[in-house]
Amino acid sequence: MTTTTTPRPTPHAHTAGSGVSFAHVLRSEWIKLRSLRSTAWCFAVIVVLLIGFALLFGAFASGFEGAPATDEQQQSLAVSVATIGVPFAQLVAAVLGALVITGEYGTGMVRSTFAAVPRRTPALVAKVLLIGVTTFVVSALALAVALLVSTPLLSSSGVDTDLADGRIWLSMLGGAATIGFIAMIAFGLGAIIRNGAGAIASAIGIVFVLPIIFSIGQALIAKPWIYSLYEFIPPQAATRVYDYPVDGQSLTALPGLDGSLVLEPWQALLVLVGWVVVLFAIALALVKRRDV
Repeated sequence: MTTTTTPRPTPHAHTAGSGVSFAHVLRSEWIKLRSLRSTAWCFAVIVVLLIGFALLFGAFASGFEGAPATDEQQQSLAVSVATIGVPFAQLVAAVLGALVITGEYGTGMVRSTFAAVPRRTPALVAKVLLIGVTTFVVSALALAVALLVSTPLLSSSGVDTDLADGRIWLSMLGGAATIGFIAMIAFGLGAIIRNGAGAIASAIGIVFVLPIIFSIGQALIAKPWIYSLYEFIPPQAATRVYDYPVDGQSLTALPGLDGSLVLEPWQALLVLVGWVVVLFAIALALVKRRDV
């Protein structure tokens, strides 16, 4: 009499992709991110814009009519000069964030990514975290250099910058954070649209075109509610994050209207987080439902 036995599964038997840890996914996505030429070029452009604009405006500081009267006003001016390139860097970050995901759809590499990570969520989380963190780090270093190189230029014009002031460094970190958040917002749009041109156009529309539309609306309507609504679009919220206001007056953010809402930096930061979370949640839901 013969009997058949069913082979017992070995401890190493896994379903496809179930043994892939998040650390491995993160490392894989990091290799892909730093291997892209667009990543290096975009980061280089961000650095050049942030430092270059600070140098340019710092060099023309001699054209200011007299130095600001108080120490806080001088600090505010120093922040404005050091962060003058942030909106332009945000445009580049928007392009990079969109390309990171749409490039994979364009080349078909996303099929390999999702074959290795069938659940898809870890891959998308790793991508968005990496693009946000790396953009923040590069921008923070560039803004620190921008502040340091613009300080002596401002000093020669009678504007003394106190680098021991914690608020001024918080503004630099805030400016870097906004560039990272814009990249993450663009990533979410790219994952939703899946087309490079469409995602880039949408991201640039949010960063560049939307403020223009609101500015026209404010000129035509001039009601507190439209000024309050303006505070919740990413570019204006970003400005509030790294702003250095003095007595409620800002050198970087557009003035509001009596009765309109003005966000505090931490509130503006939460607005940017909200944009990232909502767009990423929509993207994740669509990526799980769609065929590659």
